[in-house]
Amino acid sequence: MIEITDYKSLLAVGRQQSEPQRFLFVFLQALLPDDHNDEDKERFHSGQGGQLQAIMCVDKDLDQLSNFNDLVIESKQMEQEWSMVLIACLSGVNGLPPTSEQAEEPLKMMVQAVQNGGDLSKYLAFDRQGDLLHFS
Repeated sequence: MIEITDYKSLLAVGRQQSEPQRFLFVFLQALLPDDHNDEDKERFHSGQGGQLQAIMCVDKDLDQLSNFNDLVIESKQMEQEWSMVLIACLSGVNGLPPTSEQAEEPLKMMVQAVQNGGDLSKYLAFDRQGDLLHFS
């Protein structure tokens, strides 16, 4: 069993699954809320706190994914600044990979979790440099 410590190990674990995987990506931007105070602002500028906003999402088959740098390059084509990406996997059934249509509802649920300030700990998250993040 491979421990997921980075994007490369995430893809390796995806390849080891008994059913084909579709990866779900929700790109987020950290913003300073309108009703912030000085303490919030100070924490935000030190890399803590803030409010997360989903700015784009995409689903991909495992064979469409190579490395984190390629993901960053592809995201730049969308001309959206993001600070972290949430990732989840959707398993296929009977050897058939999930379709993009089947990924729509889980992607919507991920975006809603962000919008509602829900629990994001069930997703993997990486910053723009590809470092694995942990929610506390």
